[in-house]
Amino acid sequence: MLSPPEAEAAIAREVPGAPSATLPLTGLVGRLLREAIVAERDQPPFHRVSMDGFAIASQAWDRGIREFAIVGTQAAGAPQTSLPDPEACIEIMTGAVLPGGCDCVIPVERTTNLGERIRLADDVVAKAWLNVHLQGSDSRAGDRLLDAGSVLGPAEVAVVASAGLAVATVAAEPRIMVISTGDELVEPGEPIRDWQIRRSNAYAVVAALQRRGFLKVAHDHLPDDLDVLRERLRVHLDMHDVLVLSGGVSMGKFDFIPKVLAELGVRTVFHKVAQRPGKPMWFGVRNPGKAVYALPGNPVSTLVSCIRYVVPGLDASLGKARTAPLQVVLGSDASVSADLSLFLPVTLAQDGSGRQVATPKPTRGSGDFVSLTATDGFVELVPGPRAAQAGSLVPFYAW
Repeated sequence: MLSPPEAEAAIAREVPGAPSATLPLTGLVGRLLREAIVAERDQPPFHRVSMDGFAIASQAWDRGIREFAIVGTQAAGAPQTSLPDPEACIEIMTGAVLPGGCDCVIPVERTTNLGERIRLADDVVAKAWLNVHLQGSDSRAGDRLLDAGSVLGPAEVAVVASAGLAVATVAAEPRIMVISTGDELVEPGEPIRDWQIRRSNAYAVVAALQRRGFLKVAHDHLPDDLDVLRERLRVHLDMHDVLVLSGGVSMGKFDFIPKVLAELGVRTVFHKVAQRPGKPMWFGVRNPGKAVYALPGNPVSTLVSCIRYVVPGLDASLGKARTAPLQVVLGSDASVSADLSLFLPVTLAQDGSGRQVATPKPTRGSGDFVSLTATDGFVELVPGPRAAQAGSLVPFYAW
């Protein structure tokens, strides 16, 4: 069996890349850029005033001039004016072009209004380029502002807009279908028998993906019926980029998923990972561009496998660089009883030194999803048998 890091690496190698999409500025946040963005022109494109005030020539102040006649107004968005008299001033607004003949802006609150003149405060020092954002000081026309592969946050979207682009090419959001299987499952809100259980895994997976910005997520429930599984999985493979299944991948008589996926042309990359919970974890791909994650059906196994493999797999398909998990301090000893990596639910808190400390909160088994509500995520402990010591650094994965 693969170890969890080996399984994650195998997914990253094999997962198909997402196609590209061209989206407007309002649809770019959180997306991965698929093109380089270059500056349309200098930034700022002119000597830009950064304060409301009065534009003067600093040489006049050097000559001892402290009072200046107001000879005009320069508004933001208006063409550049010029100073007709080096011992005069122009009233100016933040964001405006610096008038010709001026090289200094005195903030309005540092002046006294004398009607048609102003007087500078006694402690004003008028230096060249005071309160002026110089043309091209941020970037020059043709400079590369963003590389392909950049994740677009608010600042990056502003840069795209500043380059004059109304749209940009990004990795397309994957179309994801989350499927739970099993005759025992009953939809919330529907009548239920004593021997049945509520369908909850799919909703946990959908929530985990939505929390991370994946919004094109639908879900379905399929019975343990070979013919139905063949028909519905064929449709879902044709209609979606990613399938995330819960259940049907273990060794039971009705665990049909690997068999049906093979019939539908999905190539197995791996089946089973040396981990607890979630050992039956399965992953495969089908050309062109389809990825299938088949997660074990027990609720805790489903959720930890989704966080540990589906989320990084989706990021890899988009071209996002892998980020190492947060390293936290184990707050108390934990027993690892088997030769399997242990996914242990924890709560996080900061200690007096500013360290993130993870306190183990074991569940009562892989079906005990109720206990997860009091936790922040899980840590991954290397295989045993051994005791993981309090104070050791361990990787943490948030729900």
